[in-house]
Amino acid sequence: MAPNLSSDAAQFPSKPKHGGVAAGDIEAAAGHGSSSAAGRVDYLARAQWLRAAVLGANDGLVSVASLMIGVGAVNDGARAMLVSGLAGLVAGACSMAIGEFVSVYAQYDIQVAHSERGRAGSNDDGSGGKEEGLPSPTQAAAASALAFAAGAALPLLSGGFVRPWAGRFAAVCASSSLGLVGFGAAGAYLGGASVVRSGVRVLLGGWLAMAVTFAVLKLCSLAFKTQVMSA
Repeated sequence: MAPNLSSDAAQFPSKPKHGGVAAGDIEAAAGHGSSSAAGRVDYLARAQWLRAAVLGANDGLVSVASLMIGVGAVNDGARAMLVSGLAGLVAGACSMAIGEFVSVYAQYDIQVAHSERGRAGSNDDGSGGKEEGLPSPTQAAAASALAFAAGAALPLLSGGFVRPWAGRFAAVCASSSLGLVGFGAAGAYLGGASVVRSGVRVLLGGWLAMAVTFAVLKLCSLAFKTQVMSA
């Protein structure tokens, strides 16, 4: 009598399909990796606009605060500090806008020329050229000017309308210090860097700029006897 092969085969488990399991694991891992990569913040993509925004605001704050403190070293009048701060805000915003416009337009020209060369090569090969996103010089200039004005408005509004010289000087220094720490911390947070280290670095740099400006103007006023008293 022939053995019942079908019953014997049913008693033993079939060989696991290692290839199918491995493929499923790989697909699941790939899906998990792609979802985690999609949820991960691309800090490099933020670098361009983050640099323009944070540096513009920081430049505006340091420039106008240093200018007001330097004028306050030779003139104790509130009007002189207010006018100097306002002039610094307007001049600095225009300078930042023009500089950013020229810089980004140069990048724009380079990228357009590169795209045209790539399109010409693609046409020779019979393949279609891929259009790349081009920067906007006007938007970059406007963003840089607005960031500078926003940073410059902090010391101007906080100390420009205070009558006593000591109170005005203290208001400009205090508001500028808080703004420097805030801008440094915000830039570090958005860029994925150390918040404390960046805030301290920006604060020390701003203090150094204000101290140097005050010292130079004070020394010049003493050397050339150019101390101007308020009317």
